[in-house]
Amino acid sequence: MKIGELVEAKLPGQFKFNVVKNGALGGEKEVAEGARLGAVQASLSTVSSLSGWVPELQVLDLPFLFRDAAHVRKTVDGSIGADLKQKLAAQNFVIGDFINYGARHLLTKEPVTRPEQLKGKKIRVIQSPLHTKLWSAFGTAPVGIPITETYNALATGVADAMDLTKSAYAGFKLYEVVPYMTETGHIWASGVIYYSASFWNQLNPEQKTVFQEASKEGAAYFNQLIVDDEAASVAVSLKNGGKLLKPEVFEEWQKGAQGVWRDFATIVGGIDRINAIQSA
Repeated sequence: MKIGELVEAKLPGQFKFNVVKNGALGGEKEVAEGARLGAVQASLSTVSSLSGWVPELQVLDLPFLFRDAAHVRKTVDGSIGADLKQKLAAQNFVIGDFINYGARHLLTKEPVTRPEQLKGKKIRVIQSPLHTKLWSAFGTAPVGIPITETYNALATGVADAMDLTKSAYAGFKLYEVVPYMTETGHIWASGVIYYSASFWNQLNPEQKTVFQEASKEGAAYFNQLIVDDEAASVAVSLKNGGKLLKPEVFEEWQKGAQGVWRDFATIVGGIDRINAIQSA
């Protein structure tokens, strides 16, 4: 909506924005396929949903690689981000800018601040090799459970722990069944604002510049909305009995992720690329 306002202010009457809400056009992958075919002109997406077309995007999903949101931003604004934009452009996705949906944190029934405290726990995971590999490294038993069934699974003991963003933690009232949130920030959910190449190629240079500038401003606006929503969600969680913890011995948590880094190195551009991000 913000991008639409910004474009309209600079190019009045030249474009009509029809923002389709609530997944009415399908999930992220279906919308992306629509954009590749030219049926959808633009959208937002997590990079995870586009990694089928550009596997190298998974470098942004690697666990315990990024220190904070600023570290993610530095990476996507640099040469790695530029390379990923090029690869996405080759798949008919023209990138306006990267966005940040926030980080995933560990949620548990009992306090956990050190990785060895997870041994033997049953942890609900997204059904993906990356997530399963990560939590297996800490001696847990990963269980794939849809998000809609997670509350009951935690309440009945099918699972003892899970990971999620702060906003979703409050949204699903998970503080009622997993009151402890350890701020591991282990996976940052990066995303993109993208345009269909067939739409983009019809724009004149002035229009392209306006859309690029609006995308950049829109991305900053989006990122702030996420930060504000997370702060409000944490306040709700704490008010309802949730407790925030800080992880200890961070290097031990990071060590558990090394196997995932090695497994995905050949996919995301090599271990040197991963090490360069880590040390940036």
